[in-house]
Amino acid sequence: MTKRPRILLAALFHETHTFVDEITTLEDYTIRDVLDRHGDGSTVDGFLEVADDEGWEVVPAADFTALPSGTTDHAVFELFWDKLNATLTSALADGGLDGIWLALHGAMVTTECVDPEGELLSRIRAIPGAEHLPLFGVFDLHANFTPAMARHANGLIAYRENPHIDARDSAVRSARLMARALKEKTVPHMVTLTAPLMWPPTGTGTADRPMRDLEALARRIEVETPAIWAANVVAGYSFSDTPDTGVSFAVITTADDTVAQSALQRLCDLAIELREFGLPEEWNLDAAVAHIKTLEGGPYVVVEPSDNIGGGAPGDGTAVLRAFLNHDFDNAAVAISDPAAVAALADAVPGETRRLSLGGKGSAIADPPIEVDARFVSRSDGNFTLEDRNSHLAASQGVHFAMGPSAVVTVGKGIKVLITSRKTPPFDLAQFRSQGINPEELKAIGVKAAVAHRRAYDPIAAGSFTVETAGPCTSRIATLPFRRLRRGVFPIHADWSPE
Repeated sequence: MTKRPRILLAALFHETHTFVDEITTLEDYTIRDVLDRHGDGSTVDGFLEVADDEGWEVVPAADFTALPSGTTDHAVFELFWDKLNATLTSALADGGLDGIWLALHGAMVTTECVDPEGELLSRIRAIPGAEHLPLFGVFDLHANFTPAMARHANGLIAYRENPHIDARDSAVRSARLMARALKEKTVPHMVTLTAPLMWPPTGTGTADRPMRDLEALARRIEVETPAIWAANVVAGYSFSDTPDTGVSFAVITTADDTVAQSALQRLCDLAIELREFGLPEEWNLDAAVAHIKTLEGGPYVVVEPSDNIGGGAPGDGTAVLRAFLNHDFDNAAVAISDPAAVAALADAVPGETRRLSLGGKGSAIADPPIEVDARFVSRSDGNFTLEDRNSHLAASQGVHFAMGPSAVVTVGKGIKVLITSRKTPPFDLAQFRSQGINPEELKAIGVKAAVAHRRAYDPIAAGSFTVETAGPCTSRIATLPFRRLRRGVFPIHADWSPE
């Protein structure tokens, strides 16, 4: 009987914002059995679909995921490694392995390591018997892809869409490339090129330039050069201070490196040509809200990238709420993460008014807490099921999400505030609907995001206004205090040149 291929499976997913003060600890991570992710819409689920189709025996290792936040305690990485290493060495000793597949983010930083994913791959390759195993996987479009990641992997695939509607599909694509390598007994390698560029998340939507043009060129390169199995456009994550932060490109190929390097240079040259498109303009908040007041219908989405929860911000900024109050909005909504405010409403009854200190506690550079008279509406456990199984939230967290104990209040003339105990990326309308707030009926909605919210909100929005406010995910990335970044990066360094 033919032996079933044995593939080790693990997941390590964290996007690390190194410019916020918090340390992300083990308590902030969700630790799962990877086999329990069958059917949950995640990238791991995408791999498991292919494993079932191919008849692989999956050897489950570790699965650690956390929402974007501050630097990870290095002990978390070491615990993950201990679990993966134990499974890996045991599997190699007991029947061996035919490959390794990993679900990664690619922009993780720990208190001791600026490239944990590269370190992880290096450690795997140092295990006797794992040196030459086919190693494939998937990673986020907002990774800071490093030479170490390319050197130690055979086939890491980046998402191609932002919003990340294709995260699970990208995992399927990567797993099918692994199946191809096993069947053809041909193992590709990776070649990467880091561009002298960095863009804020607001400049990396794939429906717009420059990413639209770069992804189109990557697809042409794949068609023109069959030996290039896949070409990755990596937008980078500008809120991690590392030597490799920024835009990069990577190919999976069986061709000579000169072929790969030529393709990578084409992509890099185009990115440099289009660099200014990665720095979009933003509205003045007061002007945007005043303009919305003059418009008919709704809802109008007020997008606040500086408090982008999906980028690691605390999600408790008060600037948009203040603007709604200052302009006397009577039919708007915002969500604010503030467990202390939820706790202060633990015994409130519907219709009761209480004075709350709301938000403004998570970032020293954002607006301070706002003192409001809040009329209590409802409370819940904060659990909801996503309406969109293809959202980025589903890809990383699955289709069920827990906001923690939550409350709904109204302030001012009728502004609804959803207060959560756990910051929740605004990637799914069920966040509001599950709490009795119907987004389609609102005049305006404050959204703490950059691009990923578009999948949920664009279909219902009468208009969208990206506004500039103070906060840790500012689009003015040249103001961030980089210490470890390489020299000559646009727009960070004044001495940047395209040569």
